[in-house]
Order: sequence, then C-alpha cells, then structure tokens
Amino acid sequence: MKPYLFKIGNFELRIYSLMYIIAFLVGIFIASKDKVAEKRGIKDKKMIEDFAFWAIISGLIGARLYYVIFKFSEYMISPISILKVWEGGLAIHGGIIGGLIGSYLYAKKYNLNIWVLTDMGVGPLLFGQFLGRFGNLANGEVHGVPTFTPLNVIFTGNFNQWWISYQSMSLEMQAKFKELIPWGIVFPKDTPAGIEFPDYPLHPAMLYESFLNLIGFLLLWFYFRKKEYNPGVLSMIYLIIYGVIRIFVSTFRAEDLMVYGIRAPYMISLLMFVFAFIGIKYFGRKNRLYKK
Repeated sequence: MKPYLFKIGNFELRIYSLMYIIAFLVGIFIASKDKVAEKRGIKDKKMIEDFAFWAIISGLIGARLYYVIFKFSEYMISPISILKVWEGGLAIHGGIIGGLIGSYLYAKKYNLNIWVLTDMGVGPLLFGQFLGRFGNLANGEVHGVPTFTPLNVIFTGNFNQWWISYQSMSLEMQAKFKELIPWGIVFPKDTPAGIEFPDYPLHPAMLYESFLNLIGFLLLWFYFRKKEYNPGVLSMIYLIIYGVIRIFVSTFRAEDLMVYGIRAPYMISLLMFVFAFIGIKYFGRKNRLYKK
C-alpha cells in the first residue's frame, strides 16, 4: 500500500490527487447527462465545466478552512502549515459548505437558480466522495478502530478510554479480545493509521464510507432524480443521505474532529438533517418550481 501510483525522480503521482482528478472529469460527464438540469436551462457543457471548477475550488477552500478552524491551536504554532494541504487536513463537511458558497456566487454571477445547479452537482459530488475514499485508503488515513474493539465500546463512543485501559492490560488479558471481522487492514507504519496503531488490524472505515457513498449515489441519481422534484429538493435529499452515512462511518473511526468531547460529524450531520427537512418542505411547494 503506497500513497502514490508511480514515482519518477522527485515527481510522484499521488493516488489521492488522482482520485480528485478522476472525480472532477467523471463528475462533469455525469452532470452533462442530467436531463432534468437540461430542462431547467443548463444546456451548455462549457457552463457545466465552469461551474464544476468553481465548486471544486470553493469546496477545497472550505474543506481546508473547516479543518484548520477545528485544529486552530495546532496550526497557530506554525501558521505557514495552513498552506500545506498536501500533508492532509481536508474535511468533507467544510467542502460541502464551501461548495455551496461557490455555487451561490456562480449562480449570482450568471443569474441562475442556485438550486438547479446544486441539484445537478450533488450526484457527481457523492460519486466523487466514493472515489476520494480510495485516496484515503492509499494514504492510510480516515481509518477505523482495531477490529477487536468490543461493539459496546464502539457504539457508546468510549473507544479512547477503553484503548488506554487495553494498553495497560497484560498480554493474557488482551488475548481475550478477539477480532470481530475478518476484513481488518494492517496499515504500513509510515502512515497515520500505522503510526497510531502499529501492526493492529483496523476497521477500513474509509472503505465503509466509499461503499455507502456509491449506494447513496445510485439511489440519488437513478431513483430520486427521476422524480424531477422542485429545484432544491434533490440537494436536501443528498444532505440526508450523506448525513446518515457519515454518522454511521464516524462511529467506527478512530480519529474525528471533536467539539467539547462530541464528534463534530455527529453535530454537523444533525444540523444537516434539520436544514434538509425544512428545505424539503419549503422547496416542495408547487409555486417554488422555477423561481430563482
């Protein structure tokens, strides 16, 4: 397992970066096939490409700022490290917020309905999230807890306390904790997962999310999109789908951004649910159909 596909001299093609490039190109292709968006005035492929560029740039900025805000004290030790994105530190919830801001600015600039744009974009976004987690796998990050962690420890959120006590146990006591799944992954020792848990098989949390993101994309794009809801409804459905996925996956993750001892993804996902349910009711009104 290596973070790069190949290396020539000082140049290396990192798998994480490659996933972003593929997601960008495939996303444009998927969006260009959106007949609903076409009916609502998004007919120019150049417009789709421009919008995708705005969305991905604003999304990356949002993802980085969100992460830095939650790790502010660490970055203040060396502020220049804020710019070192290649060292990691992008958060998808920040990416969603940044992408939404970018969509608003693009819609305002070209006098378009922002929700027609976001409805077209959420499918490619979820597919991109499916691809992106393979980049996390290559980097050995976004990893889960050891596979022998008891389920009651995982689901009650007491892993950190349990792990400290586990490490202080005798080998005989540790041997009583058996692997719960056969698909755990032992990550190289030069990766974040390998450094934190050397030689331990871990839940591949990034693959859990990748698989669920793919299912979410298929549901969103080939079921919900065909219903041709009012503009904005599909975007709200995306928030619900990804919120459910992230709450489930974060339960198995060993590292997550925290707020007062609570996982930030839990809190943000719950806010997404509230926003989405209000949005569905609002956008579902018949007189909202083609208003900007």
